[in-house]
Amino acid sequence: MTTQPPPSSIPPAGGVAETEIQTLTGSVATRERVGAGYIWLVVLATFGAFTALVAPIGISLSLRIQQLAPENVEVLGYVIGIGAAAAAIWGPILGMLSDRTRSRFGRRRPYAFFGAILGVVGLTIIAAVDSVPMLAVGWVVTQIGWSSVMATVTFSLADRLPEEQRGKVAGLTGFIQMIASVLGVGLASAFIGNNFLVFLVPGGLGLLATLLFVLLVRERDSRETVVVDKMTPAKAISQMVFNPARHPDFAWNWLGRLLFNIGVTFATTFTTLFLASRLSDGGQVADIGGIVTILSLVGVVATAGGALASGFLSDRLRKRRIFVLLSGIIFTTGALTLAFGGSNLGLIVTGSVLANLGLGIFSAVDQAIVLDVLPYEENQAGRFLGINGYATSLAQAIAPVVAAPLLLIGVVGAERNYGLLFVVAAACTLVGGTIVTLFVRKSN
Repeated sequence: MTTQPPPSSIPPAGGVAETEIQTLTGSVATRERVGAGYIWLVVLATFGAFTALVAPIGISLSLRIQQLAPENVEVLGYVIGIGAAAAAIWGPILGMLSDRTRSRFGRRRPYAFFGAILGVVGLTIIAAVDSVPMLAVGWVVTQIGWSSVMATVTFSLADRLPEEQRGKVAGLTGFIQMIASVLGVGLASAFIGNNFLVFLVPGGLGLLATLLFVLLVRERDSRETVVVDKMTPAKAISQMVFNPARHPDFAWNWLGRLLFNIGVTFATTFTTLFLASRLSDGGQVADIGGIVTILSLVGVVATAGGALASGFLSDRLRKRRIFVLLSGIIFTTGALTLAFGGSNLGLIVTGSVLANLGLGIFSAVDQAIVLDVLPYEENQAGRFLGINGYATSLAQAIAPVVAAPLLLIGVVGAERNYGLLFVVAAACTLVGGTIVTLFVRKSN
């Protein structure tokens, strides 16, 4: 466990003094409200990292898969799954290293900087390679890099954010994630035909936003931090898991979050290929770039309302779990509409809007609940947030791999069973939301 140096008052970005006081066991004695400057730098870094990471998932990787393996597009699921598995392994290790880091720049910011650099390197590899295995290598590097940036931002929130601001900040970051998804796909679509720009323009935006966070957010010098338990390979392996009986709220929320994310990943990984199969005569992704962008823009309106409203309302009402259940119901309705809507553009738009609304509500309230149920008393916020990240990374690893054979059920030739995939996605999100609502007690 780690002890902290004497409490200090630091003028954070935004000009409002912020005090972080922790006991030797890491329990938070008091946390003053964070300033607007800090919040907006968090939002900006989240925006940049998501833009860089989601653009390949949304369209760019599909384009490269169709270039490299036009007869086996389902390998997209395996590529994304491998990258997510690597990120799942790296997440807790990053958390443990960050908790123990001693530097004049603090514990968190160095990892954001190097993560962004690594993310850009990975995107460059993807753009340049000429084989699917090397594409997978590039995606592993990309996933580890940008997931490190996003994890570091969350670690910072766990260090600083008081309970009464968690819903608001989660709403803003949840909203900006959806904006990033739309902008990322839009930017990539604008550069279709140039393999490098389609990846590196969103990546460059992510790098710039991360650098602003690293340079302008002030973090306490951690060189005097006393690290009691040294980091060893055996220690790292043992701390990549936790005891569910000791932390039941964290465990139940983790399980519900995993199932919800599996459902979302089922739907989102193959959305572009699904739309191409329904709306393009030749089933080519390049033919529907404009439609994908328009659908994303329409969906973000619903997502914005869902994320912002649920985040602010959850703080005001002191209720969070009911919003998770609501998000599962809405996402389920949208997924089923897409599954059974055929090539009807009106139904596709309706299903997309509902799915985005549900996702927006979930992304906001889920982050607030995660911060509520963290075992702060162990002074291992990075470690537990890394473990919590399994619920996303494992979902991104498992769902695409399982989706690949599901797509082949009941079809022949080049057809794919996207309808079945969306039905399974709907079931997973509904069950995940129900688990959080019924069994998580520490958060309202």
